[in-house]
Amino acid sequence: MSDAVIHVALLPSIGMGHLIPFLRLATFLLHHQNNIKLTLITPHPTYILHESQLLSRFHSSFPQVTLLRFDAPQPPFPFSLSSNSHIAIPYFQRIEALRSSVVQALPPLLSSLSPPLTFFVSDFFMISSILPITQSLSIPNYVLFTSSTTFFTFFSHYSVFSSSLPYSLEAIEIPGVPPLPTSSISPFLLAPNSIFKKIFMEDSPKVTKVDGFFINTFEALEHQQLEAVKGGKVLSEMPPVFAFGPFVPCEFEKEGEQWKKPFKWLDDQPSGSVVFANFGSSSVFGWEQIKELARGLVKSGCRFLLVVKDRKYYKEEDKKEESSLEEVLGDELVDSVRKKGLVMKEWVYQSGILSHEAVGGFFSHCGWNSIMEAAWNGVPIFGWPQQGDQRMNAEVVEKSGWGTWNKNWGWIGERLVKGDEIGDAISVFMNDESFKIKAIQIKDEARKARSAGGDCEVALQKFIQKWKKNVENI
Repeated sequence: MSDAVIHVALLPSIGMGHLIPFLRLATFLLHHQNNIKLTLITPHPTYILHESQLLSRFHSSFPQVTLLRFDAPQPPFPFSLSSNSHIAIPYFQRIEALRSSVVQALPPLLSSLSPPLTFFVSDFFMISSILPITQSLSIPNYVLFTSSTTFFTFFSHYSVFSSSLPYSLEAIEIPGVPPLPTSSISPFLLAPNSIFKKIFMEDSPKVTKVDGFFINTFEALEHQQLEAVKGGKVLSEMPPVFAFGPFVPCEFEKEGEQWKKPFKWLDDQPSGSVVFANFGSSSVFGWEQIKELARGLVKSGCRFLLVVKDRKYYKEEDKKEESSLEEVLGDELVDSVRKKGLVMKEWVYQSGILSHEAVGGFFSHCGWNSIMEAAWNGVPIFGWPQQGDQRMNAEVVEKSGWGTWNKNWGWIGERLVKGDEIGDAISVFMNDESFKIKAIQIKDEARKARSAGGDCEVALQKFIQKWKKNVENI
């Protein structure tokens, strides 16, 4: 049957860093394939309000997509965060709650779908919870790995070396790829009772049980790593790995009129003069670090667009009203900041900012979505990795020659990085023409991968054609 319908369901986990690539993948499928039915399954309530708003805008843009949600109650937070604590702790508690919720909630949802699912795409944070369900229902289960291929090699090989951590190894030897320094491993994977570590311990051994992995990357950026995982060097029984990136930002990501706010200011700045400083949706600095960050940007002498977030509190009795910029920085520093830059405390349309000709550099936490957006727009990166996979992601940028990062600044909250350090580093980075030249080359390769006949397009077409034939033969 030439009109056979491929029915795909997608299940992201929580956090914008996971939701955004799922919605971009969904858009990619809808724009490039006929006869495809898409179902998006999401946990409720969302982790942050912006996730709910983004889902609403996605559904308005693609009303043909079926949206289903299931209850994944937020666990109580038994503590408040001090000024140097790590916001990821409650995040991982929520992930653990989500992993438990799907065990009961997902089977009846999947069984009720019509036509029956052709295949299912879930988040890599839920492999252990999802696999028994899809296996029992005989549904092919693919996983969207929402980080770099470099981090994927670490994740998939984790069960092999985990017993040797944290102290007996200086570097992690993974077949087929350069050694990974143990200093790039998140402290949450070294702490004995960490939920993050528990997830890795449970899920890494099950990598070979998945039907395949999708990764938001492209050959020119991570050729060696992709060759290692596809060629069976990392794991001899590695399932198929598909490089479907770069995922392209979508129009529905713009939030009302709010997304336009920084562009009037950017329009008045010289080409390539602005450093854009944004550290993702889950990296939240304490007030003292925000002050030093602002001082550093002023000291750099560069124009800058800075996005800041206040420390969040998790016990009800500790909640505070959002602080004004003057309260956080002080009047004198605010005056200096406003002479040279723009500070925003709202959600921003990051990819649009990175595409603006005034932006000449990206001061980033090195979340993988941010790196891929910078690659798509040809913007050099100065990295300040904060947590999780971000040091390994920063290494991808540095080894590719279009950015750098300071390895001595530690993970978020480990130490107060002074404004003088930040200012000097930004000044050197923004004046290095080699980063700009290489970033443009990366942009050209990223665009080529997504063009007709490019690596990404070819990989997707082959994958979908395989499933079309399967559906037609049923």
